[in-house]
Amino acid sequence: MRPIGLLLLLVSGWTASAAPLPFAGGKWLDLTHELSSDSVFWPTAEPFRLSIDAEGVTDLGYYYSAYSFCTAEHGGTHIDAPKHFAEGRQSVDEIPLDRLIGPAVVVDVRSAVKANRDHRIGVAEFETWERQHGAVPSGAIVLLQTGYDQYWPDAERYLGTAERGAAGAAKLHFPGLHPDGAAWLVSRGIASVGIDTASIDYGASRRFESHITLMTANVPAFENLSGLDALPATGAFVVALPIKTQGGSGGPLRIVAWVPD
Repeated sequence: MRPIGLLLLLVSGWTASAAPLPFAGGKWLDLTHELSSDSVFWPTAEPFRLSIDAEGVTDLGYYYSAYSFCTAEHGGTHIDAPKHFAEGRQSVDEIPLDRLIGPAVVVDVRSAVKANRDHRIGVAEFETWERQHGAVPSGAIVLLQTGYDQYWPDAERYLGTAERGAAGAAKLHFPGLHPDGAAWLVSRGIASVGIDTASIDYGASRRFESHITLMTANVPAFENLSGLDALPATGAFVVALPIKTQGGSGGPLRIVAWVPD
């Protein structure tokens, strides 16, 4: 064997034996809705579109496909960069990775939203969570579980209306985060916050105060998440990587979570 080949073999063997594989003893879960023409978008936004540039067997005998897509930043599973509601704050390409990757806590409010689809998640619910699970740690990714992902992609049930345009936006009804709850999370030094509804503010909001509170503090939000019911209250690890658009206020997001066995 050539010396360089032997060296590579020895190094790879040492690496495998000296360091355990990261994220062993668990599983990865996808928390992302796929983007398609059926995806739920804000009533005033154009829906996702995929067009065919090429598809089929070429003259040289091999298969080739290529597509173009057009999408609003804030549709489907996506990120709201701080710039979305706070002038001078971070755009999507400027968000530090430690706000997108880290330990997660899951706050389950499904029972509250069953009684009121306009429910806003407040300080009392976070304090109850802390009494049960301990303090929300600084740098945590806080995920708010309403259970509304079960209605995706039925806009009528998910958003409260299937009507499009400004008239539809005026009829939105779904749960979200209370501004006081947003301020409480900022005070805890969280990295980011996510929710399985169309907005971090509840649907009937007109002032978007929770967005403003979070994003003034450079805290991004993840919206239209899926599958939070498969995560424990603590112990999951989240990777949420958006499209890296220079100067963007948000964009499509692929978010996954590792859950230990």
